[in-house]
Amino acid sequence: MSSVSDNLDDPTTARALAWVAGSDGPEKNALNIGFMPLSDAASVVVAATQGFAQPYGLTLNLHRQASWAGVNDKLASGELDAAHALYGMVYAIELGISGAAATDMAVLMGLNQNGQSINLSQPLKSAGMACPGALKQRTGQVGEKLNFAHTFPTGSHAMWLYYWLASQGIHPLQDVNSVVVPPPQMLAHLQAARIDGFCAGEPWCANAVLLGQGCTVATSQALWPDHPEKVLASTRAFVEQYPNAARALVMSVLEASRFIEASQENRRSTAQLMSSSDYLDVPLASIEPRFMGLYDDGLGNQWQDAHPLSFHNQGAANFPYLSDGMWFMTQFRRWGLLRDDPDYLAVAQRVQQLALYGEAAHALQIAVPASPLRRSQLLDGSVWDGGDPAAYARSFALHARHDQ
Repeated sequence: MSSVSDNLDDPTTARALAWVAGSDGPEKNALNIGFMPLSDAASVVVAATQGFAQPYGLTLNLHRQASWAGVNDKLASGELDAAHALYGMVYAIELGISGAAATDMAVLMGLNQNGQSINLSQPLKSAGMACPGALKQRTGQVGEKLNFAHTFPTGSHAMWLYYWLASQGIHPLQDVNSVVVPPPQMLAHLQAARIDGFCAGEPWCANAVLLGQGCTVATSQALWPDHPEKVLASTRAFVEQYPNAARALVMSVLEASRFIEASQENRRSTAQLMSSSDYLDVPLASIEPRFMGLYDDGLGNQWQDAHPLSFHNQGAANFPYLSDGMWFMTQFRRWGLLRDDPDYLAVAQRVQQLALYGEAAHALQIAVPASPLRRSQLLDGSVWDGGDPAAYARSFALHARHDQ
């Protein structure tokens, strides 16, 4: 696999490396970086293992985690300097609703957009529950509730699952049971009939389909094209104590993100790297197709997705939009995880490290959007632009009971 060492003579790289000279050098040279075994950890893995961090004076020590709860606790406590993290988790720690003590947090950059899925079990698939309206009819029947898994109570997978169920007219807090399962354990829970469906990142959804354990009924990008997903996160204390190291970390991961998308061959070689036992430990056949944007849903449909897993997208996947962070808070409010409206914009301005990201992107000649807010239309027709988050949170027909 080629790496940044092949490009040290590039003028952009040379200019970027000027940041690490003298007093701008990282205050801390070895960083402990957490990641979950998911395809969208790729840019962090590539930065750490393919020579992208060393030119910036950093050694990135990767620590694979068994659950998002572990990432949550180790990130909040500072045991990890930074981590591949769930967007919503970072805001939940900031707001004191994650299970960890409220801690000032920082989103350093986005790691990816798109690339998550919602799967149904083989029994539900066989019963025709993937047909429009069928699942709604099933959940409306008197009897035992279906069990749907996500990966963390305030994480993006919980929010995508809740959003999709609600778009089907199914109340995620009343009509089904919601359980937490670490991503690599989804298949075992499906096989043991402990869950009827789940939302998780790849390769675990594709792996279930490949092994005949159900089907994919929705991708996260079908809910919100180019939605925010994982982020590179730390405490704000880390950024304040080690600002040069934080900037160097962002630059190394940004370079790795850009490298992955520089060619199809780079994508394929990255998928191969991620399949190894150190990272995902699953066959390449479970990773590569969706990593390349090619989907087979297990229902007889194959397609090249218009909004595939994206690690860079000319910087659009990496910019820490204020509106992205605010959206997760609106969903916390919608589903009762927050009892009152926070100051959405003020919280996002504290968490999203716009200045730090801007310095790193400028040094690498990566474009920065003109506005920290963006406009998107979601599956149910709702439009999110960050303009009135409190009204947006109250605008949904299905919500937590106390929310109105």
